[in-house]
Amino acid sequence: MDDPSIPAQPAAAGARIIAVANQKGGVGKTTTTVNLAAAAAELGQRVLIVDLDPQGNASTGLGINPRSLEASMYDVLLHDVPLDDAIEAAAVKGLFVAPANLDLAGAEIELVPAFSREMRLKNAINTVIDDYDLVLIDCPPSLGLLTVNALTAATEVLVPIQCEYYALEGLGQLLRNIDLVKRNLNESLEVGAIVLVMFDARTKLAGQVAAEVREHFGDTVCRTVIPRTVRLSEAPSFGQPITVFDPVSRGAIAYRELAREVVG
Repeated sequence: MDDPSIPAQPAAAGARIIAVANQKGGVGKTTTTVNLAAAAAELGQRVLIVDLDPQGNASTGLGINPRSLEASMYDVLLHDVPLDDAIEAAAVKGLFVAPANLDLAGAEIELVPAFSREMRLKNAINTVIDDYDLVLIDCPPSLGLLTVNALTAATEVLVPIQCEYYALEGLGQLLRNIDLVKRNLNESLEVGAIVLVMFDARTKLAGQVAAEVREHFGDTVCRTVIPRTVRLSEAPSFGQPITVFDPVSRGAIAYRELAREVVG
């Protein structure tokens, strides 16, 4: 990672910018981003989701059609389109999305020669940060330049870990990358929270994994555990967060508890 030629402006005081990151796929990053954001909005926070995953699941999971976008995060990062021009309102009051589509898949390569490439997302977010209480960045399942942009922009990292075999596989590399970004690009970056997701109380393995993660990371691990439920899996296909799709379900209750724990 190169040192930027022009330093980014610091984020506004008190702004919460949380990167939801884990380079493993299928560990609940997008589910956690969308539902934590919706639950935080319920608490009266004004929340922005920045969708940095080319699959755009955080966008479609909130009912946004990626084919009808006038501007996306690709345009923001590569063509200097103002972030405010890309932001769409979600159906949940107080929740907004800066959406992604498949164009973003080429951004990893196109960013390589770009000027101040690691700082592009940080500089974009800083233009709108006063409008929001909380920004959640849904990272792609990789440790490439998109994730580096997210870690450079964030004040903290939230790491979802699935309660399954190999849960801790690759986590060491993620933590090393976070430390690398902290030393070179963003000295205020911290791992703010680790969230246990996809917890199946019927299996002994889930309990063992949860105990192992808590032993490794102590108080960084959230008290709230997100259960594995069918309703959580179904909600995105209806373009709704679980708090809207099934507000009294176990998943909705868990994400509300997580929002109170993480956001306050």
